[in-house]
Amino acid sequence: MSIKVFYDSCSYRLRGKGALLEIIEKVIRKEGRVSGDLNFIFTDDDTLKKINVQFLKHDYYTDVITFNYNKKKRINGEIYISIDTVKINSVNYNVSLRSEVLRVMIHGVLHLLGYNDTSEEQKREMRAMEDMWLEKSKIIWNEL
Repeated sequence: MSIKVFYDSCSYRLRGKGALLEIIEKVIRKEGRVSGDLNFIFTDDDTLKKINVQFLKHDYYTDVITFNYNKKKRINGEIYISIDTVKINSVNYNVSLRSEVLRVMIHGVLHLLGYNDTSEEQKREMRAMEDMWLEKSKIIWNEL
């Protein structure tokens, strides 16, 4: 089983991928799960919007879409990330691109772990989990 990163329709490349994937593994293990086949696909706005329309019937841009293929405690899935929207969000939230990339990767994994963000309470919980993992990961991530 493995965590892999793919790139489609974008020139962006993760820096320090090994350390980043260790962070993702820690998030999964902390929830009492094990990683299975987990794919992160970095793409552009247009591609992610097409996926959003086709599979979720949402006609708008987004930063991340998660497809859950879990099998019991084994986390399997595909997490599509629009680097275009992530770049815009990093500027809007005044954070580094690297930090915002890690946030959306964690966000996608949290969805696979059963967290949702449809209600305001769920959004607050999801944001708190993202913030906690970003803080725990700061030393590793900022050293890259």
